[in-house]
Amino acid sequence: MSVEIANGSTVIRLRAGALSLVENVGQSLAAIAPTLTPALNISVVAGLAGIGCWLSYFIGTLGVVIVAASVGILAARHPEAGSYFVYIGRTFGPFAGALAGWAMISAYMFTAVAVALSFAIFLEDLLGAFGIKPGMPALTAAMLVFIATVTYSAYRDVKLSSRAGLIMEIISIGIIVMITVLIVRVRGTAVDAAQLKPDTFRFGAVFSALPFVIFSFVGFESAATLAKESADPRRNIPLAVIGCAAFAGIFFTLMAYFMVLGIDNDTAALGHSSAPFGDVAARAGLGWASMIVYFAAMISVFACCLASINAASRLLFSMGKYQFLHRSMGLVHDRHRTPHRAILLCGCLLACICLAMLPAGFLDAFGYTGTFASFGFVVVYLALCVVAPLDLKKSGQMKPLHVLTGLLGVALMVFVIIGSVYPAPAYPYDVLPYGFFAYMAVGAIWFAILKVKSPQTLESIQHDMEG
Repeated sequence: MSVEIANGSTVIRLRAGALSLVENVGQSLAAIAPTLTPALNISVVAGLAGIGCWLSYFIGTLGVVIVAASVGILAARHPEAGSYFVYIGRTFGPFAGALAGWAMISAYMFTAVAVALSFAIFLEDLLGAFGIKPGMPALTAAMLVFIATVTYSAYRDVKLSSRAGLIMEIISIGIIVMITVLIVRVRGTAVDAAQLKPDTFRFGAVFSALPFVIFSFVGFESAATLAKESADPRRNIPLAVIGCAAFAGIFFTLMAYFMVLGIDNDTAALGHSSAPFGDVAARAGLGWASMIVYFAAMISVFACCLASINAASRLLFSMGKYQFLHRSMGLVHDRHRTPHRAILLCGCLLACICLAMLPAGFLDAFGYTGTFASFGFVVVYLALCVVAPLDLKKSGQMKPLHVLTGLLGVALMVFVIIGSVYPAPAYPYDVLPYGFFAYMAVGAIWFAILKVKSPQTLESIQHDMEG
């Protein structure tokens, strides 16, 4: 049952058991949006890592799979809506849990902002391929229509939106893979000796690219936020989270290798491109493929934005349910069984932040918001690597392998955090970590005030954060 009677009133709950393994995979895969990495994200990594671009993605894959294993452990033990709020709160207390939820709300929201801005970038590229040059007002209007469509889809049906996300990603990934095969055929070889010689790598540069490499993966864990709506979440959530992280890592590593091969190892050109995969295709004499790539990217963008809204709204729902945020965030639509108030708030915030970022230009704004989003993910990923073995210790199930996995995950996330501030990146990237710190300080102050004003709320959550 999805409803229950309490004190004479009907309490409407999220639709339990609505999502199968397929929809769980769809949520995580759509949130990762694998197509966006070759279509846009790889420019930043190539510019930083140079010819070692594929190695950056390989190292990032190892770290993310380790984090995914920690998420899988916690998801199997605590299949709850709000996931990270619950996982961390049950080990370190509700205050820490609330801060984790607060961090992930910014992470998912700014991921949605970044991909909404990238929709305008890809739309401009697609129309440009036909000789049409839309102005800023037209692109802005199209972006707002895109945001409204995403919000409406999330509002109506979580099962439909998750399955649609999976279908869209399969189509877009398939398009990218087919064009990559054509590029390799044109070149006549898949072997690039320069990329396989360790002495050609600048290892400092390879590691400096890891923070943005992590951004390519963010969202792999988002299926865990829908645990309350999943069938057999103890099995399906870990499979979706770990499987999607591993698949995305293999895809990213191979695409990085073949794109550098396809552009004749000119990673400087790749690093300055706003349409990297299209430029690689053009270098191989496949300029016609650019239009298809832009279309595939727009499909992926829609799926990613939808998955981000779904995940952010479930975190708002869980925190609103326990009055860390306004209790209206914890309400569920009586027919659609979605957290409609939280979804509408996400949609409004998404539109407002996108409009506020326009003076920076779509491409620069994409970089700023994507980087800001990554901070929230990395901080919570680090905490999850600590929490997973401690949670197992409570039940006497902790083994040395769990401790080792946690330590490796923590080490990588600490390295990513340090890499984001030292050596200091160029302005305004150098101030973004401090902006995130200020955001977290606001949340900490608010939760501290709540602790003083409503200590009974925190005490009840301490006993059982999901009733």
